Amino acid sequence: MNQNLILIADDDSDVRDLLSVTLEAAGYRALGAKDGNTAARILTVAKPVGMITDVRMPAMNGMELCKLARNTPAIRDMAILMVSGNSHTYDVNAGMTAGADGYLSKPIAPRELVSQLQTLISRRHLGA
Repeated sequence: MNQNLILIADDDSDVRDLLSVTLEAAGYRALGAKDGNTAARILTVAKPVGMITDVRMPAMNGMELCKLARNTPAIRDMAILMVSGNSHTYDVNAGMTAGADGYLSKPIAPRELVSQLQTLISRRHLGA
């Protein structure tokens, strides 16, 4: 896995840009994908240490993307943080069942994002 690389899958370019700036300020490299299909292609080639994915995206949604990642041996151990405007218990449970390690509701506080992502990456490395 690419130890410093995070993939951001979100159909909103402003969100991708904001998350990229936040991650790069914290010492990560960020790649962006505008939909789930593009993210799936990038994942298998780039093999990032983590992924931040929106739930609702065109082509392949975040739930499907999580399931795909967890069923792909080369990337199944990466940390996955799901983000969404939906924060109901059902939505959080569905994200975790799909394979996410964590779930944050939009709008996202930059400090909370980086903290949670670092924690999830550490947990994945200790468990691997």
